[in-house]
Amino acid sequence: MKLLRFDSVGGASGNMILGALLGLGVDRDTLTALLRTLPIEEFRLDISDVTRFGQGGRHVNVVVADEDHPHRGLRDIRDLIAQGELGERTRALALATFQKLAEAEASVHGTTPEAVHFHEVGAMDAIIDIVGCCACLELLDIDAVHCSALPVGTGTVEAAHGVLPLPVPATAVLLKDSAVTPTTLPFELVTPTGAALLTTWQEMLPGAVGEGGAIRAVATGFGTRELPDRPNALRAMLLESETVGPAETAETACRVLECNVDDMSPELVGSLYERLRSAGALDVFTTPVQMKKQRPGVLLTVLCSEDRREALLELIFTESTTFGVREYPVSRSTLERELVPVETPYGTVQVKVGRWKGRVVTRAPEYEDCAAAAEAYGAPVKVVYEVALKSLERVEVGSE
Repeated sequence: MKLLRFDSVGGASGNMILGALLGLGVDRDTLTALLRTLPIEEFRLDISDVTRFGQGGRHVNVVVADEDHPHRGLRDIRDLIAQGELGERTRALALATFQKLAEAEASVHGTTPEAVHFHEVGAMDAIIDIVGCCACLELLDIDAVHCSALPVGTGTVEAAHGVLPLPVPATAVLLKDSAVTPTTLPFELVTPTGAALLTTWQEMLPGAVGEGGAIRAVATGFGTRELPDRPNALRAMLLESETVGPAETAETACRVLECNVDDMSPELVGSLYERLRSAGALDVFTTPVQMKKQRPGVLLTVLCSEDRREALLELIFTESTTFGVREYPVSRSTLERELVPVETPYGTVQVKVGRWKGRVVTRAPEYEDCAAAAEAYGAPVKVVYEVALKSLERVEVGSE
């Protein structure tokens, strides 16, 4: 299990988190190539090594070629993330982060997340920071995230909406139920983007406060502002242990959301399926049903964690034709799992290995890897799949 722990003395922002993750070993060229698959304006990542208060680390600055870029809303963000060549985990984490950010702004301004159009969500640097940070988590294969208490500023700050208290309203909403440490500094130490990333990750990839392990890497990300009494720094530690993560233990409380629809285009059903999965649903499926007057319809079933209930309900109501959603609690048992890279004549393919009580009970090559390898070598996907399974037999994956 890989646990990512954040400790801060100077706050948290998108570029501070990104700098720390790059310092843990993420390749800048790999990350940049992923980000450039998004349909967004031209950009580059300026990464510099800095030292403040005797502490070294990295500072990341997102440079946009054209500053006159659109201020996108939540629907725009969903569309551009859907078009990017991103991993499923990256897509789900990024969409959940934007959803949480929009919900916080909506609560502050008395509107709905879908109606929010504001600079923080639509700005290019926020898009790069959020999608980039979530991609780093997938590239580092992180299982769980924990963040210690964050320092927050005191006083007020001038913003587009006038003078605001610190932490600013959206950040305060995002940090609800999170531990914070007040300072006397009259600055915005934790930004909405930083708060949205860290709180979303801790909800979707929870790590225990006292959870330990061997420290594999340590890195520090620096913010742009220089503080008078401390480094504007966020430290990230990558720990590794053999402990099974909370999301992979026997029983987890979940919720089922379901509804029947008989007046919805099949294309829209497919679109809703993708949006629900990207927004953090644990599972989504449809079942053919016969409805009143023997009209054919579909039963939409969504499995989710309790913290994603509101966001997924909103998607169902806004993206489907239903007038009501049934819901009920369930428990979910899952296998301990890991991705094992295997070498094949078609390149490296990741194989998902599932264990129950330490015993390997299932193996499944990752479809996306098989499809990409098949296209690159002009081979059938089925052949790549079967070769990957045979190659796994030569890899030590644990006792049966």
